[in-house]
Amino acid sequence: QLWSTIKYPPSQEATQLKKNLLDSLTNFRVAQENYGGAPEIDFGVRGGELNETSRAPQKVDYYAISPEVGAAADEVLRVCAELRLVSPIDEPTHFLGSKVNGTRAPLNGPWKLLFTTAADASFSKNSTRGDAKAQNVVDAVKGKITNVIDFATRDDGTEPVLKQLNVVIKATANSPTRVALNFLYAKAVLTKFFFFPLFGRKLVLYIPVPAAFITRIIVFFTRLFRFGKTGAKTVPKAYFDVLYLDDELRVHKTGEDNIFVQGKPTWAAASRFFE
Repeated sequence: QLWSTIKYPPSQEATQLKKNLLDSLTNFRVAQENYGGAPEIDFGVRGGELNETSRAPQKVDYYAISPEVGAAADEVLRVCAELRLVSPIDEPTHFLGSKVNGTRAPLNGPWKLLFTTAADASFSKNSTRGDAKAQNVVDAVKGKITNVIDFATRDDGTEPVLKQLNVVIKATANSPTRVALNFLYAKAVLTKFFFFPLFGRKLVLYIPVPAAFITRIIVFFTRLFRFGKTGAKTVPKAYFDVLYLDDELRVHKTGEDNIFVQGKPTWAAASRFFE
């Protein structure tokens, strides 16, 4: 038996639900445009990014933006729950970390963010952090995942201090559907260093990441806030469970109960969301 990618093509029900998901994502973005915009998440606990007790990523309260945005987000989550029941792959983590068969792993490759309930992955131009696009690149041969955050140019045309952040993570299959995460290091691409301009050049720094705290790195380089408190509790071990997976769409839930909806850049039907 081959376990390379899709066990069988997505069923008619799954195909229809994927269309419903794209429709719900369209309605969600329309609701954001018309009824309050994107969540304005800022650094740390005060900014709504991290839970005050655990320091883990907080869930976005879309109803705090408006009832319309909250209802639209709920519809996205409802479709995700239905997709979970018709996922065409029994073992999404198969071949993850395999030097021989990693390229055949169902999770392998780039995945662009379409929707999330995680505050630390939600960006807005109206926040101090600024707007950004996020994607997730799985190198199943090496058993590594790279979270890539590209921060947008500001409305006045100036570049953010932190232009790009890549967080490299060791990924290990804990079960047929669960991936354990061990944060290794971050690569920060800077346009300034301690407020000194680089005159169009970029400075690349590599920083060890001892725990799931990319916020610490963002805060350090923007020098906007002092993160956390002395003796703060550490974040629990990180993982995610794959809820739905095919060769175009991935839906997973983290240990903090946050949902991520991601699509392959080659998914033509979702291309409008990647622009």
